[in-house]
Amino acid sequence: MGAWSSASYRTAIAFVLVLSSVHLLADTLERSVLDQSIEELQAQLQAGTLSSVDLVRWYQDRIDRYDQKGPAINAIQHANPNASQLAQALDEERRISGPRSLLHGIPVLIKDNYETRGMPTTAGSILFEGHAPDRDATQVERLKKAGAIILAKTTMHEFAYGWTTEGSAFGATKNPYGLTRHPGGSSGGTGAGIAANFAVVGMGSDTCGSIRVPSAHNNLVGLRGTQGLSSRFGIVPLSSTQDIGGPLARSVRDLAITLDVTVGFDRNDPQTAASVGKIPASYYAALTTLDPSTLRLGVLVDRFGTEPEEIELGNRIKALLGKLQAEGANVIEVADPQVYASLVETPFFVSEFDFRKDMTAYLAANPSLGFSSLKALLDDPRIVTNVASLLRPLLGPAHESELTYLQQRAQRMTTRGALLTLMHEHRLDALVYPTATREAVEIGGQHTHFNCQLAANSGLPAISVPAGFGAHGMPIAIEFLAESWSEQKLLNLALTVETLSPARVPPSFTP
Repeated sequence: MGAWSSASYRTAIAFVLVLSSVHLLADTLERSVLDQSIEELQAQLQAGTLSSVDLVRWYQDRIDRYDQKGPAINAIQHANPNASQLAQALDEERRISGPRSLLHGIPVLIKDNYETRGMPTTAGSILFEGHAPDRDATQVERLKKAGAIILAKTTMHEFAYGWTTEGSAFGATKNPYGLTRHPGGSSGGTGAGIAANFAVVGMGSDTCGSIRVPSAHNNLVGLRGTQGLSSRFGIVPLSSTQDIGGPLARSVRDLAITLDVTVGFDRNDPQTAASVGKIPASYYAALTTLDPSTLRLGVLVDRFGTEPEEIELGNRIKALLGKLQAEGANVIEVADPQVYASLVETPFFVSEFDFRKDMTAYLAANPSLGFSSLKALLDDPRIVTNVASLLRPLLGPAHESELTYLQQRAQRMTTRGALLTLMHEHRLDALVYPTATREAVEIGGQHTHFNCQLAANSGLPAISVPAGFGAHGMPIAIEFLAESWSEQKLLNLALTVETLSPARVPPSFTP
């Protein structure tokens, strides 16, 4: 090989310098974006050291590296092809007139049961392939109005009917903290995606634990608000009695910022009328840590589980409560047989009855889906086996009784009354228990260890907060439940726990 000419040498050196600068820029961006909060990112965006275009490209690169390649988390179902153009327009708007809100130019993930204009909404099912209503769910519309960038739609348990996040449209989603384990569900794609830094914050929906469970299993904060806190309009229904949408976030502050732009009255959802006058001007502005010595917490001892693994996890939750006690909190054990008795008999009948009615109505309103009835939908052989096996029995006569439905609705008032009575008699700020009594299960297994019904059946708000890691190295969480419209108190309590015992650790499989 002959000697290089001086021109070739200079070209080679220039190429190496450019390549080095690219890697240096990528490393700098990694440090300035990875696991950063909304506030931290906004500070950089305002200073001009970061742009929303940079953010979108960085998150798209992570999705490319980790979602279908490498650990293959499989959390992203539909990418927004217009995300970069939106980011560019929002950067220009920021330059000219300033940001619309703290979410201006911030990439967000949306669960695939939220209708999103210009993108598919498949509810995790191949049966809804190509379904793309030309409208936004109310909460998506409000995010866009605040300047958020919808980066992608996430995987979810098919039709939101389960806790493991698998469906005929995409297969199973992995937990970024343990690739052989589920991320929880049904909002598991959002949970795994936010944990893995595929966006800043994400949206899920909770019928019985579907925000709180994936939050617990992915080291995130998740709130199920008081029934009626946020609009269900444009969310593919599971149960009109229990469905509620809301954010999953890496911190309480990010959660509060997102709540501020998504909650409140919507004329398209009559349930939200109950929220009028009950929502503060800003959850984010009112965030504060609480003096533990002013707290009185009731530990629901009967919700901790009795199997060895559950006892181990429960002891770790109690250790966290011990930290609060050491700071002066009054933590007492409480129990009320009436609470548990009210949850035992046909605990899911209401949501099952609702699904028959609500999904039938959704199919009728969307004839382009091609299903003349719910039976035709559930008889389709493409639906995943474990979802079909749970849903098909709902077509039988056992789920036709309106009398049983009304009796079960009335029974929920008993549950609600028992919980509120327990809180009043013991002068409690909140009831406390594990969000899930076990760590995330292996893919192929089924979750059966949740306390989702307490909030879902009563309509009371509950927040799941990271509490460290279990014996298998998977995230665990503590849940606090309080009276209606006490979201600010729950957020402040969660911030107090987050400050006293920080538990957020990024997953090692998506560095």
